[in-house]
Amino acid sequence: MQNLTLAFPYKTEVEKLSIAKEFYKNFCDTFVETIKFISAGKHFFRKRFIADYSVVDELFKSGKSIQLHLGHNFNWELANLTFPFYIPYKTLIVYLPLGNKVFDRLFKYIRSRFGSHMIAATKMRNEMLPHRNTQYIIALIADQSPPGGDNAYWVNFFGRPTPFLKAPENVARRNNYPVVFSHFTKIRRGVYQGHNILSTDNPKELPTGELTKRYAVFLEKVMTENPEMWLWSHRRWKHEWKEEYGKLL
Repeated sequence: MQNLTLAFPYKTEVEKLSIAKEFYKNFCDTFVETIKFISAGKHFFRKRFIADYSVVDELFKSGKSIQLHLGHNFNWELANLTFPFYIPYKTLIVYLPLGNKVFDRLFKYIRSRFGSHMIAATKMRNEMLPHRNTQYIIALIADQSPPGGDNAYWVNFFGRPTPFLKAPENVARRNNYPVVFSHFTKIRRGVYQGHNILSTDNPKELPTGELTKRYAVFLEKVMTENPEMWLWSHRRWKHEWKEEYGKLL
């Protein structure tokens, strides 16, 4: 509710409670669906996730690897598993290892069932080495909240200074990887649609911070149009901006 108040100060308490109720329905659905992912076959996933992959297919023809920037948008676990069926790229998924080793192994198994390669964010440099001379798509949930301070790009997000991770933009610019933004909507219970949008095919030409700003604008639009589909229990606004951090994008 604190997050909803920060994002939508103009909404009434009744409206915010309605969003919260729908959020919890989606959160519980995602939990149950993820249990099913342990054993479901490919046909199950093809029936429950559809998308237009033409943007990704065209970028593959260029011979470049690309980045896919997502948010905590339900059901990202389903999307992670279904993408490899339809795209020509090798799929790499960056994840944060869980503190519980049993659950960490379980989620790593689920997420890699159909050929995706899991890249631990805490060991990214080493785990990327086997893939460095291959053509791949690397999926990043880029709305993680960074430690804050000056080690982040600070963006005006929902009218509030908010830190964003630097790594997604910095890596894209350094390698000149095209960047695709992706989000998901729910067609009906258990069935989702993916939406893939090209942000830039030449990030090196953009001013520093521009790619992150574009992502923030994209994410705010997605969250405003379908607020019940985002992970509102995720503490996105836990850091305060200070002038010493530099320019606000």
